[in-house]
Amino acid sequence: MSRILPEREVVIVGFGWTGAIMAEQLTEAGMDVLALERGVWRDTSTDYAVNNAQDEVRYRYRDELFEDLSRETLTFRNTSDQQALPMRMLGSFLPGTNVGGSGVHWNGQTWRFLPSDFQARSHNVERYGEDAIQDDMTIQDWGVTYDELEPHYDYFEKICGISGKAGNLNGEIQDGGNPFEGWRSSEYPNPPMEMVAAPLKFRDAARELGYNPFPGPSANMSQGYTNPLGVQLAPCTYCGFCEKYACGNYSKATATTTILPALMRRENFTLRTGAMVLRVEKDSSNSRATGVTYLNTEGEEFFQPAQMVILAGYITHNVNLLMQSGIGEIYNPETGEGQVGRNYAYQIMSGASVFYDDDFAVNPFVGAGALGQVIDEFNGDNFDHTGLGFIGGGYIAQWQTNGRPIESHPVPEGTPKFGAGWKKAVRESYNHTVGVGAHGAVMSFRGNYLDLDPTYTDAYGRPLMRLTFDFKQNDIRMSNYLTGKVAEIANAMGGREVSVSPVKTPYDIAPYQTTHNTGGHIMGDNPGNSVTNKYNQSWDLPNLFLTGAGNFPQNPGYNPTGTVAALAYHSAKAIREQYLRNPGPLVQA
Repeated sequence: MSRILPEREVVIVGFGWTGAIMAEQLTEAGMDVLALERGVWRDTSTDYAVNNAQDEVRYRYRDELFEDLSRETLTFRNTSDQQALPMRMLGSFLPGTNVGGSGVHWNGQTWRFLPSDFQARSHNVERYGEDAIQDDMTIQDWGVTYDELEPHYDYFEKICGISGKAGNLNGEIQDGGNPFEGWRSSEYPNPPMEMVAAPLKFRDAARELGYNPFPGPSANMSQGYTNPLGVQLAPCTYCGFCEKYACGNYSKATATTTILPALMRRENFTLRTGAMVLRVEKDSSNSRATGVTYLNTEGEEFFQPAQMVILAGYITHNVNLLMQSGIGEIYNPETGEGQVGRNYAYQIMSGASVFYDDDFAVNPFVGAGALGQVIDEFNGDNFDHTGLGFIGGGYIAQWQTNGRPIESHPVPEGTPKFGAGWKKAVRESYNHTVGVGAHGAVMSFRGNYLDLDPTYTDAYGRPLMRLTFDFKQNDIRMSNYLTGKVAEIANAMGGREVSVSPVKTPYDIAPYQTTHNTGGHIMGDNPGNSVTNKYNQSWDLPNLFLTGAGNFPQNPGYNPTGTVAALAYHSAKAIREQYLRNPGPLVQA
C-alpha cells in the first residue's frame, strides 16, 4: 500500500539537464516544484572538487557516474527475429545517474541542428522527390521549426557560456565560423578555446582542400564567465578529463554548475534523491496524470500527487515509464500501429588515425571535451545528395579530448595485439597520433524500436526495456561517403601513414560509441504520428510533458544536447505563457 504524500503543483522525474531547466523555469514563474531523482546528491564542491583524483579505473572502467545495470538495464537484439539478451556491462552508450544525470560526464560539444533537420521528410521530398524516402524509412517533420527554437538555443548557450565563433549572425555570414549554420541572433557568449597542435593540423589541411573549418562550439570555458542566473564558471585547464568524468574546476557547463546553485536557493523547489519512480498514475478516465508512484532507498512505496508531471529521464527511462504506466499504445513494427517506442535512432561513427614521426608531438594529455576544429560541408543537406543513394550526413572533426593512459593507445595497422611489440608501438605512437572522426546522422526505420521484453525483468519485477536496432543501408552508405572525406583530409595532414576505420556492421552494443540515443516518445503534428506535440506535451494526458532526446523523430548529424535543451525551454515557455492560463491541450488534435 502506497503512502500518500501532500500534493505538489509539479513533479519532475529525473534531474539532469532538462529536469533542471524545467525546474528553474517553472519555479521562476512561481510554481511549486518537486524533482525526484533515483540517484544520490552529487555536486562539484562536495564530490568533484580539484582535490578529487580523476581515477581512470574508478570513473571509466568501474562506471562511477553511470547507470547501475544490476538494478535496471535493457535487452538488445539487431532484428526482431533474434532473441534479445540483457546488457550486463555498459558499452555503446553510458546513461548517467545521480543529480545532474548524463550531463555531468558529457564532453560539452554543443550544437544547434540545421533548419532543414526539423523538416527532414518534407525538405528531402521537395529537393529529391518521394523516392529519396526508402520504403521502410519512418522519418518525419518535427512539428517545430528552427526559427521557433532559435531564442531558446541562444538562451541555453548563455546559460552554459558556450565558447565558439558565430558563422551566421542574423543572416550575415561571418569569417571564422560555420557558414552552414542556421541564423543566430547573437554571438557566442565566450570566444573559442585556444587550439593546440592536432586541431590546427586538421584546420590547415581542410583549408587546403577548400573546406571551411571552424572551432567546435564548446561548453568548456575559454575564459571566466558569469551566466544570466549569476552563476560563475572558471577557465578550462585543458586537463583532458571531460567525457566520462565530472569537472572539478567549474570549467564545464553542466546542470550542477550552471543552474543548480541558483535553483537550490528557491523556497518553491525541492529535490528528493533516492526516489525510484515506478509509474505515472492516471485518473479513472485515463485523461489526466494524477502523480507518480515511487520507492525510496528503504523500499517504501509512496504516491506523490501532482497537478502536472514532467518526465525528464534518459530516453529509455522515459519510454519505459510510459509503457509501464499504460500511457499510449506501444509501437508494433509489423502493423506500424502505436507510437510509444517508435523511431529509435542512434549515431553512426567512423574515423581515421594519422601517425607521425617523432618530429611532430601531439601532447594528447592537453585536451578538453570540445576542443577541436570541424567542417560542416557534409552535414544534413549541406551538399547535393543526388545519385548518392542516401539522405542525411554528419560533421567531420578533429577533437583533442584526452590522452588518458588506459583508454588512449592508438597503434598502426599490423601491430601485435599484445606483448612487447604492442608495448613498443604504444610508446612510439602515443604522442605522435592524431584522430579524425565523422559523426553521422541515423534515420529512423520501421524495424528500429523500443518495447518491453517478454522474458527478463528488473529489480522491481517490471519487464525490461527491449532495444531492437541495427544500422540500415541508408546510414551505412552515408557513413562510408563521410569516411572517404575523412580519409581525404587525413591524408592531407602530412603524416607518415593513415589508418582508416569505417563503420563496423552490424551494430554492436559492446564498444563505446556515443550516448546519443534518440526517439521512442517522438514529437509531431498529430497523435497519429507522435507521442507529444510541438511543446512536448502528451497527446493522451495534457498535464504530462516529456523532455529529452526521446522527442527526436530521427537523429541528425550533430550531438543532441543543445537541441534537447532548446526543446525544454520551448516547452517551459508554453507552460508558463499558455498552459497556466488555460490548462489543457496546447495543440488541438
